[in-house]
Amino acid sequence: MSEISQKNEGETMLQSAIALSPKIKACTEEIERERRLPMHLIQAMKDAHIFGMAMPRAWGGPELDPITQIRVIEALSVADASVGWCAMIGVDGGYMTGFLDQTVAREMYPDIDVPTAFAASPTGRAVPVEGGYRVSGRWPFASGCHNAEWMIAGCIVSDGEGPPVGADGIPKTRQCFLPASDCQILDTWYTTGLRGTGSTDFAVQDCFVPAERTFSLQEVSFHREGPLYRFPFNFLFKFAAPPLGVARAAIDALIEAAAQRPSRPTSIGDQVAPARLLRDEAYVQDAVGKAEALLGSARSYLFDVRGDIWATLVKHETPTPRQLAQFTMVNPQVFSHCCQAVELVYKARGGSAVYANGPLDRCLRDVLNTLKSYAMAGRMLLGLPPEIFLL
Repeated sequence: MSEISQKNEGETMLQSAIALSPKIKACTEEIERERRLPMHLIQAMKDAHIFGMAMPRAWGGPELDPITQIRVIEALSVADASVGWCAMIGVDGGYMTGFLDQTVAREMYPDIDVPTAFAASPTGRAVPVEGGYRVSGRWPFASGCHNAEWMIAGCIVSDGEGPPVGADGIPKTRQCFLPASDCQILDTWYTTGLRGTGSTDFAVQDCFVPAERTFSLQEVSFHREGPLYRFPFNFLFKFAAPPLGVARAAIDALIEAAAQRPSRPTSIGDQVAPARLLRDEAYVQDAVGKAEALLGSARSYLFDVRGDIWATLVKHETPTPRQLAQFTMVNPQVFSHCCQAVELVYKARGGSAVYANGPLDRCLRDVLNTLKSYAMAGRMLLGLPPEIFLL
């Protein structure tokens, strides 16, 4: 496919995501109440090929570049953060099947538009047996699992008595594809933020998983040639897309309200101040300006870091240690700036921002932050051995 054709396909996907906004907003209350996305919305997302964004062109998928994927998820998150989050996780089948034998993987995904749930942390146990593994365990944060066809579960490889340790002293891990029908979904997702993601726990007990449906992120085998599948952690860049959308929604909500809502009446001395709208207040103007700058800097930083690594992969080169440090740092930086932006406009909106049915209450609950990755990136920038999460 030519570069122009790929760009056109990406723009078509983005416009399809934006076109879903009225449908998403129409079921916001249902999403909150049911703590998951409704099936009719999942079907609309499938029809728009949202969950197939990362599927390879060899399978008939679009194999969208990471920047376009981020823009699509960002657009969905403007409408509803839970929808954007589920899209961000749901596309991971396209990435993870790149680590499997392609004949096996294609048989697993006859429909490339189905969502996948991915719980990477190795909280399960995989016991080697003839032909595969016996898998048992419980995994948290399985976003979108109610609608997934496949669950990917992180496991520590064990002989049943304890985790074997590799030559480097690190336990061996394995990511295992489990049919959703073999998994027990546990009703644990009672939260304030991202309530509609359905990121509940799931469990299996002594489930046989063929070896060809497993892979290790410690010793990755690549089965596809494209740059989208040449770096094992490409899938992590998408995590910064939902907060971009949430911050955009929060700023837009304040701008809309400020143009309509009167400011609270005041007096100066014995004179009543002239009536004015919320947008005429200097503190509101200041908040909007700062929030826009925070969002813009976060978005630019994400696209700059992501674009730099993508260009490296396209050239068949390996990311440098400095690029890997930026890769590690970009997500917490985007989350931090977006949190600050949302908090600014929330405070500027005043007391009416607290209503649960208002957009700013949802935005404040749905935007997240994380700090650990800053230190992990700093270690690499200082030339120290990298600290990485066990996956």
